[in-house]
Order: sequence, then C-alpha cells, then structure tokens
Amino acid sequence: MSQTDLIPRLTADLPITAGSFIVTVYGDVVVPRGEVLWIGSLIAICARIGIRENLVRTAVSRLVAADRLEGTRVGRRSFYRLAPAARAEFADAARLLYARTEPSGDWLVMLAPDMPEDLARRHRMARMGGDLWLCPARNGLPDAGGLVLVASPVAGLEHVPQLAGFWDLETLADGYRVVLDRFRPLADDLALSPEDALTARLLLVHQYRGVLLRDPGLPAAALPSDWPGTMAQALFRSLYIALSPLAEAHIARVMEGEDGPLPRTTPRTQARLTALG
Repeated sequence: MSQTDLIPRLTADLPITAGSFIVTVYGDVVVPRGEVLWIGSLIAICARIGIRENLVRTAVSRLVAADRLEGTRVGRRSFYRLAPAARAEFADAARLLYARTEPSGDWLVMLAPDMPEDLARRHRMARMGGDLWLCPARNGLPDAGGLVLVASPVAGLEHVPQLAGFWDLETLADGYRVVLDRFRPLADDLALSPEDALTARLLLVHQYRGVLLRDPGLPAAALPSDWPGTMAQALFRSLYIALSPLAEAHIARVMEGEDGPLPRTTPRTQARLTALG
C-alpha cells in the first residue's frame, strides 16, 4: 500500500470522534511522558485523521467540563493535563492494553442489590439473574457494597464454556474481526514515514482499546477455540512494537509539553514495550 493511501484506508468508515481520539492520544502518548500537552500539538495530530481544529477545541472544553482534563496557560499557549479523576481510569486501561495478564480461572460471584450500572460496565460484569452478578476474578474487588464470593471450578469443567453465555461474545468477536481486517495489511508493509507510523499506532490503539474495554477477559477455558480476541491481541502487540521506533521519533520531533518537546522515550514507555514483548 502506498503511504498516500495508508491513513485514509485505516480511517475509512471508522466511527471516531474528537473527544474519544483525544483520550487515545493522552493515554498512549502523553500520560507516560509527563501528562501535559500543548493544544497545538493535539490539533496537529487530530488533523492527520481529518478532525478539524474547531472540533478539537470544543472536545477539549467538554473534557475539561467533565473533569477529565485540566488546562493551564503559559504566555499565549494553552496546555492540558489529565485531571485527577481521570488518572485511575487511564491506569486501568493501560494495564489492559500494555501488560500481559492471564485470567486466574477463578470467578467473582456477587450478590449486589444496588449494583450501579456504570460500575458493572467498568468491571465488565454480567447479570446472572436478579441481583446476582458474575465476572472473572481480577486484582481488586468492585465496590458494590454486596456479598462477594470467589469461586474456583473443581468439577464439571466441561461446562465452563456455558458461563460465556452471560456475555454478548458475538458482538465482541465482530469488533475484534474489524481490528484484524483493518490492521492485518499494515503488518505486511511497515515502510512508513515517522508521521504515518505515529498516526497508525494511535489508530491501532484507538480501535483495539474500544473492543478491549468491553471484553470481560474470560479465561481460555470459557472461550471458543477460534476466539478472534486472541489473534487481535497478538496483532496489536506485534504492530505496536514494530511501529514504536518511528512513532516515538516523531513524538519527540513535533509534540510539546510545558517544558518543551516531549521525550522520545521514558521509563514508562520502555516498560510498556517490555511488557508487550
């Protein structure tokens, strides 16, 4: 594929808004490099995928109003950083994206009469019936104020796949197939400019994250043998690592924080690449 065709092909029919893409830019590029970005840099990277300056400024204002970003001015320049309320959410998403985590095979069963919908969604929990909820056991417990049981399968293991029926896995599978169809061709042609490498990496993170954050993270024993999420994860890891040298060179060249150009790498960016490798 030619470099001229790359970004239009990756963005074709991709439902993407300024606010959601800004979240991707902060999570992938800005957070591990001090958390602060000049709005001019944000406008430039959004323009690469066709998001106009006025839409960027409107989205940033809305993110500030929603307590997700905080703004400061230095002279005539505006800089934005993550607001405290957003930091934990970004950290949770980063752990899913950039770390190798394998489900333990245990499950959390919760009796929670007052389960908030946003809490259930954030922990990718499924309602088993009534006030009973289910999700794979992970670090930390959902703070729903109910009874929480940790369950380990000890018999009838052939029935574990039936637990997957509490989630809409087919919609998730379709999302992973879209990631595979859109980004597999990129793996065959990585002769990109630094600018295209950064844009492609951001689009990869954006598309994959959108599916991953809805994935309950079921253990392999509960998933179909041809689960496309496994293939999408492998593609994400390999492409992210392959795109990063050029992408990070471009970050250092054109993106600015309060103290000047963002660093090419930091211990946090290196830790991400190590975890993905």
